[in-house]
Amino acid sequence: MVRVNRENRSTFLRVKCPDCENEQVVFERASTVVECTVCGRILAEPHGGKADIKAEIMAVLE
Repeated sequence: MVRVNRENRSTFLRVKCPDCENEQVVFERASTVVECTVCGRILAEPHGGKADIKAEIMAVLE
């Protein structure tokens, strides 16, 4: 049996809410709707494999 090391293809993103400028971390492949914890605006929606990010991406966390 051959074992292959797989790279982690998914990342976490630090995003900034366009309404209240709150920063929070979301998963790049979110399977549920992610809302801002302060104002409730939708920051990410599931869309096939990767989530549709509706906020400004500040950093990619590894």
